Amino acid sequence: MRLGKGARDIEPSVISVTRVLIVLGLAAGLLSGMPSFAAAGDEKTSDFEETARAAIEVEGNKRVDIATVRSYFHSSPDGHFDEAARDAALKALVGTHLFENVSIERSGEKLVVHLHEAPVLDKVIFEGNKRVKDTELAPAIESKPRGSLQRATVQADVNHIIETYKRLGRDDVTVKPVLIDRGSDRVDLVFEVTEGAKTPVRQINFTGNTVFGKRQLAAVIKTSASNMLSFLLGGDVYDPDVVNSDRELIRTYYRAKGYADANVRAVTPEYDPATKGFTLTYAIEEGPLYHFGEVTIDCHVDGVDPEKLRRLLNVQTGAQFNGTALDKSNDKISTELAKLGYPFARALPRSSRDVAARRIDVTFAIEQGPRAYLERIDIRGNTRTRGYVIRREFDIAEGDAFNKGLIDRAERRLKALDYFKTVKITTKPGSAPDRVILDVELEEKNTGDFNISGGYSTTDGWLAEIKLGDKNFAGTGVVLNSTFSYGQYARGFDVSATDPGFFGNRASAGIDLSAKQTDASPYVSYGTENYGVTMLIGTPISEELGVKWRYSISRQDLTIDPASLAAPPSIVVQQAAATGPQWVSAVGDTATYSTVDNPKAPTNGFTSQLSQDLAGLGGDVRFLRTTEDFKYYHALNDDVVALARAQGGYITGWGGSQVPLIDNFFGGPSMVRGFAPYGFGPRDLTPGTTMDNVGGSMYWATTAELQSNIPGVPAEYGLKAIAFVDAGSVFRYNGPTTFPGSSQSLQLANSNVLRSSVGAGLTWASPFGGLTVSYAAPITKASYDVTQPLGFTASPF
Repeated sequence: MRLGKGARDIEPSVISVTRVLIVLGLAAGLLSGMPSFAAAGDEKTSDFEETARAAIEVEGNKRVDIATVRSYFHSSPDGHFDEAARDAALKALVGTHLFENVSIERSGEKLVVHLHEAPVLDKVIFEGNKRVKDTELAPAIESKPRGSLQRATVQADVNHIIETYKRLGRDDVTVKPVLIDRGSDRVDLVFEVTEGAKTPVRQINFTGNTVFGKRQLAAVIKTSASNMLSFLLGGDVYDPDVVNSDRELIRTYYRAKGYADANVRAVTPEYDPATKGFTLTYAIEEGPLYHFGEVTIDCHVDGVDPEKLRRLLNVQTGAQFNGTALDKSNDKISTELAKLGYPFARALPRSSRDVAARRIDVTFAIEQGPRAYLERIDIRGNTRTRGYVIRREFDIAEGDAFNKGLIDRAERRLKALDYFKTVKITTKPGSAPDRVILDVELEEKNTGDFNISGGYSTTDGWLAEIKLGDKNFAGTGVVLNSTFSYGQYARGFDVSATDPGFFGNRASAGIDLSAKQTDASPYVSYGTENYGVTMLIGTPISEELGVKWRYSISRQDLTIDPASLAAPPSIVVQQAAATGPQWVSAVGDTATYSTVDNPKAPTNGFTSQLSQDLAGLGGDVRFLRTTEDFKYYHALNDDVVALARAQGGYITGWGGSQVPLIDNFFGGPSMVRGFAPYGFGPRDLTPGTTMDNVGGSMYWATTAELQSNIPGVPAEYGLKAIAFVDAGSVFRYNGPTTFPGSSQSLQLANSNVLRSSVGAGLTWASPFGGLTVSYAAPITKASYDVTQPLGFTASPF
């Protein structure tokens, strides 16, 4: 083919390819139809817009290029920027947060965009914040390093910081944002925080409460009114989260006392500028007192024996309604069903109220629940506590059958650990209809303890003490405690570590290192030295019953300092000192059964502690020792609790070995108040000696005591008055009675004489330990007993 003049010849192969491309292009146009014209139109409009954008002038930009600014403008189809287009562009540019100021003006046919770029944040810093850490404040604000500075955002961040402090009870906080110019349009943003004083709760009121008084309800909740001991006790800071949990605590308390319909309708906080504190008012609806009516089990699961489940119940017909006992009964049934091999069976307590008769019938419906499985457990908020520490409180794991009763129990266990400020477990759908995901939301709290203090007791004299511990060391759940003491008649240390999950779920192990040295005192003519190690294993049997097994090895010695004595000690004491140091290798166990409502300040229930030790697995001595301590508590009214206590013990040697003197039982104020330490029991009455108490192999003691709050003294002080009657005795000396080669004899008083006393006193549950002052008048005693009517004991204060 020949083209025009000056054209080059084209090869036939190239012409063929060209023809093919033309044909394909025509075919594509036919297939696409009209849209192809629309696209061409759009392209033409885009050309108009690009032409119009090119006429936009941009001033003041430094980091942001002109093309980026122009891209936010979109013209009308004719290529012009009308008022709506300019307004949309202005909003879009402001919304980028890249500029502090943006303005658009028309200059003839052109648009001029005036910009003032926002500085870049190099650093965001908090200063003056002591109560709240940087890691807690940073997530609360929107200004971030390497972002742009926005004045409105900074002001919003100030409000966020103030709100964070208010949630911690510090309404007096002020926050001032300060900019530090670093050059090149870069700045540091500093939030200067003045924390101010905490905002306390000045007063707590209850309305609608007729059954329980203000004092009793105030003891139930965590929030307390500010008082002179608040710096020690805490709890007087206004915290909305804690106040909300207080509502549930009050409802639970009423429910456990028979008031099933009780509810806290509202909690009203009122801030008083004059006192710079809050007044909290809890509005309570008590409802009537109920008793249990008919309690039945309605079982719809084949193979389950209802009578076997009935024996697990903590509720019975005619008893006062108790929501806590009802929950525990349901937990026991759910656990038992899982153990019996019915993972999908569930116990549903259904109650029917007879308001007129004040009776609640309860039916535990045992039904085969839907087949649902636990897909996974998501844990959030555990910034310190390890995940496995939390998971071991669950008797259910990923892949197991979903059991709400076991999940509710896990929530109560997590709260009982006292590692967390709040614990909340919720469910959400899993990846399939039969899959469930658990969402565990936690808020950590401080678990460490450190104090340096001093005290005094009539037994040990003046005492200085350092305590250091953590009940959740490094988030592992390990309990560490250490105590170092130095006193007038005693000194020593005790260091212990316990891992509650050492042997897997719900089994603990621990070790205890201790050393103690005592000197002769007004009550005993000899000193002692004892140091050793104890290894422990704890095995919980149920919620109420637990057993601790132990092995201990210790070196004990009895010492005499003749220069400090006005007369020679008893021949029994001299013989024990001559024996020299002895190694004691022993195994033992302690079984504890407890149903008390509050371990720290019980008002109802009982505890029983049975201990046994067998010495002789190696070592120098062989003996068997058994002790029992039983306490029963019963609330007589809102302010008075009755305590009945019985204790006793027995020790005997075996394999031809006698019990060492210092391992015997000695009567004193821990058994019967009004008597001195080592004040009663078998005694050597040999004239011309120190007439020492040589100890007995058996003892018993009983106590009847009334504990009462003191009118006018806030319950949160922990101060109570007590009145008591004690009785007991230590008897049956089983030590040596003849001493060949010695001219000194033993004149032993060894009768089982009743010792008793009556008295009154004050107790204070201080933050550092218990303090007790009592005065007891002995009623019956032996003529040789040593009395001490005034007793004073104080742990660190």
